[in-house]
Amino acid sequence: MKLTKEQINFVNNLLNKMTLEEKIGQLTQDSPSIVGGFDISFDELVEMLTDGRISQTEFNKKITNVKRDYHEDDIRNGFVGAVMGNDPKKANELQKIAVEETRLGIPLLIGFDVIHGLRTVYPIAIAEAGSFDDELMQKTASIAAKESRAYGINWNFAPMIDVARDSRWGRVSEGPGEDPYLSSRFATAKIKGLQGDQSSSNNYVAACTKHFVGYSACEGGRDYNTTTMSTNTLFNVYLPPFKAAMNAGACSAMAAFNDLNGIPCTVNSYTLRNILKDEFGLNGFVVSDANAIKECVNHGIAENDIVAGEMAINAGLDMDMGTRIYLNHLASSIKNGTVSMDVLDDAVKRVLSVKVWLGLFENPYIDEKIIEQYDCAIPKEHINICKESAEKSLVLLKNEENILPLDKNKKFTLVGSLADSPDEVTGSWALGFKSKDCVSIKKGLENSNANFDYYPICGPNTSINSSELDSAINSDSDIIVAVVGELKSMSGEASSKANLILPGQQREMLASLLRANKKVIAILMNGRPLALGWEKENLKAIIEGWHLGIQMGNAISSALFGDINPSGKLSCTFPSVNGQEPLYYNHTSTGRPASNSKFTSKYVDTPLEPCFPFGYGLSYTTFKYDSLTLKETPSSVNVTFNLSNTGKRPGTETVQLYIQDVTASIVRPIKELKGYKKVSLQPGESQTVTLTLDKSEMGFYNNMGQYVLENGLFKIYVGGNSKDTLVSKININF
Repeated sequence: MKLTKEQINFVNNLLNKMTLEEKIGQLTQDSPSIVGGFDISFDELVEMLTDGRISQTEFNKKITNVKRDYHEDDIRNGFVGAVMGNDPKKANELQKIAVEETRLGIPLLIGFDVIHGLRTVYPIAIAEAGSFDDELMQKTASIAAKESRAYGINWNFAPMIDVARDSRWGRVSEGPGEDPYLSSRFATAKIKGLQGDQSSSNNYVAACTKHFVGYSACEGGRDYNTTTMSTNTLFNVYLPPFKAAMNAGACSAMAAFNDLNGIPCTVNSYTLRNILKDEFGLNGFVVSDANAIKECVNHGIAENDIVAGEMAINAGLDMDMGTRIYLNHLASSIKNGTVSMDVLDDAVKRVLSVKVWLGLFENPYIDEKIIEQYDCAIPKEHINICKESAEKSLVLLKNEENILPLDKNKKFTLVGSLADSPDEVTGSWALGFKSKDCVSIKKGLENSNANFDYYPICGPNTSINSSELDSAINSDSDIIVAVVGELKSMSGEASSKANLILPGQQREMLASLLRANKKVIAILMNGRPLALGWEKENLKAIIEGWHLGIQMGNAISSALFGDINPSGKLSCTFPSVNGQEPLYYNHTSTGRPASNSKFTSKYVDTPLEPCFPFGYGLSYTTFKYDSLTLKETPSSVNVTFNLSNTGKRPGTETVQLYIQDVTASIVRPIKELKGYKKVSLQPGESQTVTLTLDKSEMGFYNNMGQYVLENGLFKIYVGGNSKDTLVSKININF
């Protein structure tokens, strides 16, 4: 985010006109209170939806029928700078109050959790990152931006770019997986998509990267829990995606709930001021997560709300989400000198700068014609991109005897209640969709005119229906397509799980079908890596379908029948059993690497290897890698190899480049992703592929948080996943 000199002068002049109360008002974000029969905030209602206490239909009904207090008088008095909401007409009403009925006419930021699409819900981040398609990830974010502005939302609480190495953590679904490099490219693509098209104020929003920082490293995978890590782990693993986002111009960041090495991120001046603002160059502002300032009292680092507010703003936390602590107490803190006016003014300037950059002073209102357009139907272009993203994000994990793709004309049996659950395709944190737009897997198969019988039998939270199970067993087809996995409420915020196997009686259902000599193909719907050791061993084929968004059914149908050739890869490692977590490919070298020998680093009662490694994904064709060569230049290493399509179908392979710094001043990972490229080949076709490894990316952060490049031996790997690779060595002098 960059402002012109004229815009900077406008912000400074406006700041000089503001009273103390007006300044504090700009640092306050409110949410509408829900009143009428019950009294909860909009945030709490959203929480009820995301954790499964109410359905999307019930949520929509409550929002439609209950009265909401939008704190109009507080807006009128200049006490509110930002609000939460996704009601376009109300957005215009509130902006009119802010612009036409306040002394200075400062428009509102209107924020909302548009994590993976608003009306057009595309795949959850952990799935979409597996497309390894930066351009596509940027396109889906651009769609989210356009739809957001049409609904009056000018500030998206996205992208979520927490690197997640523990699948027990529920919010692994919202982020791009376990790898810092892939997450950094995901972050860059999303910032460009959300903020890049400034040809019209209708086309872009302010992005809000979250959660800064280390939230995903919570102890035991338990949400909101403490985080402890070394400086080099912080800088090498968890900070890179945020640095990439800041380099791409992200407007804002959200501080994480957790404490980091004993200091809550909400009041952590080292992470907020020293790293995020000073080192990474955030020109916009930092907002708290919901109620996080007040929670610093629970952390035991602040005596009361007043002290918590002082600590937060002094640390660089510019906007208070939901607690009104700044609004209620900051003026007194300014007057008694515990917070300086310079600190306050800096925070206000950052908020005003984002509003100016968004063009809100010139265009605060929504064009009602655009509202009507999106209310009627999703644009066809959005649908097409959504379907493409879903098709490229699904991953073929197993295909024994090449049972897939299926013959569309041959009858099969479909089982699993998730197959006919349209709302479940959206995944967690999908708050703006309409059920009529969601294509279930059953509906997608029907759209393809497939020949099948359907028996729900059971689901993640329902018991086996014996009659339906018997019908499936006695059906006249020997092929069963079983849709199994999680409800979307089983992953996401506050959904940490110790048990990662298929929930409920779904595995029992699969076992019963196998005992009847049926060939079982599993299609997974889930928001986290599951422990699939049993499924991998026993099932004929497995498609990781994740929660692919509103076009999920059509995308799965395309893959099942070979209309598309799967090309997605895993953005995270899958365990065989629960006890392997946390599990990730780029772990550091140990003195006694895991092996069959007893005195090595491993569990004695689990497999040595993961069920499926990072970067893994099959195709309906096969690829061969050979002839790896390395050529050093003054600034890079050119990595060249031959890739051949050795199968009978056209296919696209995501070639992946990894490095290992063999000997360094601190222990380094056994492999690190440093590049990737998608290559499409016809059957029998070969191509010489070159990936350029910039030498500047071959370094690391040491225990002082300093980036260093050290001469020495490097191993260079290329392959279709993090495990199955070619390798060569090279000595580098930087």
